[in-house]
Amino acid sequence: MKLIRIAEAFLRQAGARLRDAQQALEEALNAYSLRLSQECVELSLKAALKIVGIEYPKKHDVSDVLLEVKDRFPRWFQAEVVSLAQASRKLAKMREVSMYGDEEALLSPDEVVSREEAERAVEWARKAHEMCSELLTEIKAGKPSNTK
Repeated sequence: MKLIRIAEAFLRQAGARLRDAQQALEEALNAYSLRLSQECVELSLKAALKIVGIEYPKKHDVSDVLLEVKDRFPRWFQAEVVSLAQASRKLAKMREVSMYGDEEALLSPDEVVSREEAERAVEWARKAHEMCSELLTEIKAGKPSNTK
């Protein structure tokens, strides 16, 4: 039950970041929106790993572990693990540039992160948060692990 409480806390934090990422996107703060989206994906996926009893790595990208333990998830979630892992990997790679820009080229974060990249990041964050929240709901309801 403690793992479920941790997962719930992670998903609450992820939801707050998703809302803030959407607001940042509306304000044309593309780099900030991307960074918040990355954090949302990271927390959501770490919650999913906690839900199935897997200790996650203490780094931003959990894609490798997610793929390794794919079979621990219900089939409906397994069907999306590859795309969730790709989102995690891509956003983790963009995390640094969304914070600092390209210092060598003297470009600010918002000069490096496009509107399209920020929009895509928010979509990935929304999908990860929704799926991981649904996983938590299913597990709490005691449904069989390979339904849907």
